Amino acid sequence: MHLPPQDCRKRKFALLLCCFGLSLCLGQTPLAPSKSPRIGDYRDFALRHEGDPVRGRELFGEAQRSGCVRCHTADGRGGKAGPDLFAVGDKYGRREIIDEVLLPSATIAVGYNTTTLETRDGEVSQGIIKQVTDEWIELMGGDGKLVRLGTADIRERRTSEVSLMPQGLQAGLSLQEFTDLVEYLVSLKQPESAEATHHGMPNEIQRLPRPIILRPFIAEEARFDHPVWFGLVPGQSNVFLVVEHETGRIWRLDKSKDHDAKTRFVDLGPYAPGTRGLLGVALHPKFADNRKYYFARHVVENGRFSTIICEREASLDAIVDSGKPSRLLLRIDEDSNVHYGGGLAFGPDGFLYIGTGDSGPQEDPRGNGQNVARLLGKMLRVDVDHNEADKPYGLPADNPFMSRPDFRPEIWAYGLREPWRFSFDPATGELWAGDVGQDRYEEVDVIRRGENFGWNVYEGFERFSNHYRRDGENFVPPVFAYARKFGVSVTGGFVYRANPRSSFFGVYICGDYQSRRIFGLTQEKRVLRMVREIGMAPQSIVSFGRGANGELYLVGYEGMVYELDFSQCTFE
Repeated sequence: MHLPPQDCRKRKFALLLCCFGLSLCLGQTPLAPSKSPRIGDYRDFALRHEGDPVRGRELFGEAQRSGCVRCHTADGRGGKAGPDLFAVGDKYGRREIIDEVLLPSATIAVGYNTTTLETRDGEVSQGIIKQVTDEWIELMGGDGKLVRLGTADIRERRTSEVSLMPQGLQAGLSLQEFTDLVEYLVSLKQPESAEATHHGMPNEIQRLPRPIILRPFIAEEARFDHPVWFGLVPGQSNVFLVVEHETGRIWRLDKSKDHDAKTRFVDLGPYAPGTRGLLGVALHPKFADNRKYYFARHVVENGRFSTIICEREASLDAIVDSGKPSRLLLRIDEDSNVHYGGGLAFGPDGFLYIGTGDSGPQEDPRGNGQNVARLLGKMLRVDVDHNEADKPYGLPADNPFMSRPDFRPEIWAYGLREPWRFSFDPATGELWAGDVGQDRYEEVDVIRRGENFGWNVYEGFERFSNHYRRDGENFVPPVFAYARKFGVSVTGGFVYRANPRSSFFGVYICGDYQSRRIFGLTQEKRVLRMVREIGMAPQSIVSFGRGANGELYLVGYEGMVYELDFSQCTFE
């Protein structure tokens, strides 16, 4: 989740792209890189904009303009100077593909170095070695022609770390054309991967002809100061708690009377500069009896950022906090002040689930999402009703990695980036999470025990980086992902279970913080069945809430809470 003002094994890779005019193939002098746009402009534009893979395929095949087909096939046939690019989008991330095109000599595939052969007569041939025998060496040049030289005739053989493809060839394309070509290369995937991507990340999301209705749930004068969480108080009718992240206040909202009764439940103090303050709350399932509740807070101490999970207790009448000191359950040290997690929820099993972010910096350069020795970028599961000898919480015996010394035993699932909000479907027990993306995609996951959801090897359905990829690792794709044209920061919500006769019954409701779009989606065996844009929120969507009977609420960061009315429209 990005809250204002803070929007918040490197491998030699087998991709020797001989594109963009391929001047060496044509025997021409390479184009000098244009001063404007610069290499960084091409990279940034291709990362942050949508490309047209159809137009990219056309550019790939235009021999006189781009020349890609002179050195590459893309259908598995091979046989040209460069490697075949079939399924290159499954093997490498968008950033890696972009950088290989822009900086072709930075990483050259094994077997694709440029070899120069000089004969005793002074003739020089340059290309990629295709065959070698005791009697001769065969090179393929950038023009696709084969040259065979007798071993006895070769006076000198040199292997260069410079790619056959000259740098700066992108200058012959506009920023959008470059992005289109990259989009085509990224789209080159195995058929099953391409189908999953197309199905789970539709290019267009249909809007309902009649959207849902959002009604203010509180009076205008009762609005909150940047709320981030809203939840029902167990055992009390129409009573809710509302969390303000900057002020550090938690409010009690009593809707059981004729007017809104808003009273301060507790003041935990304002946030420290550079932190995000209060992030989320979970009330114990037996709150009516033990009055315990838990909060996540982003803090800084001695210049080091952490997210802390604490337990507190309400007063005997549960109207205010008891004033007793907090009990620290868990401190999660972080690398920077972004991607701090914040989601807390008790599962149907009675255990506390904790969503943690990768803690940044951007792109997760330390691979925290895949590092199973750290708690960052994970879904954790702990028992708050029992203690271990060395921990103020218990470890459920069926946590998936209890017997693995290389894993932290608190981990329930991993490979997440920023699971800001998640919830359990009360009918099925499934754990749904909205995981905030990096550059291009937001995703919705159904999380299960012991699984790896891919970050930072994957972003959505797309390969992001191979740096922290481990051989034999299984990555679970999202149920649904959407591109930047639909929004930039997903906020997870709830499965609607209020009215069994409603067409929305069983539909997962979520939204995007910045675009304010509200989505509804259904899945079967974690494969997307249908997704619709079902409405537009008046304010930035920071959280959702659920009432006693399954009714849903939306929390606007600008201070208003809205009740969602599904009765006037149909999910179809």
